[in-house]
Amino acid sequence: MAKYPTELKYSNEHEWVKKTDDVYTIGITDYAAEQLGDIVHLELPQPGDEFSIGEAFGVVESVKSVSDAYMPVAGRIVEVNEVVMNNPGVVNDDPYAEGWIIKISVEDETEIDNLMTAEAYEAFVVEES
Repeated sequence: MAKYPTELKYSNEHEWVKKTDDVYTIGITDYAAEQLGDIVHLELPQPGDEFSIGEAFGVVESVKSVSDAYMPVAGRIVEVNEVVMNNPGVVNDDPYAEGWIIKISVEDETEIDNLMTAEAYEAFVVEES
């Protein structure tokens, strides 16, 4: 059974969110990375791009498939992780730290309250598989 960091919030599209001061860091969960297999390419937005909740912000390409990554909260891109752009496998190896994907600023901080806790996400994954 995978373990999910309790300080993060999770979406039903398998993204995680971590709030640090006024910036939200977003990545894909260990479960998503495992399901995708070896990640070989990422298509990510540019800083300044804005997205609504549920809108696809990027593409994750693996040896098995191509999947969209979705915004768990609405916001404006402030930073894209250059490390994963140059070495996408980092997302598989360390999805919750070095493998983060984007950082955003948000207007409505209450949106994060609609996401799942680690415990709820773990139950969601068990139910889904």
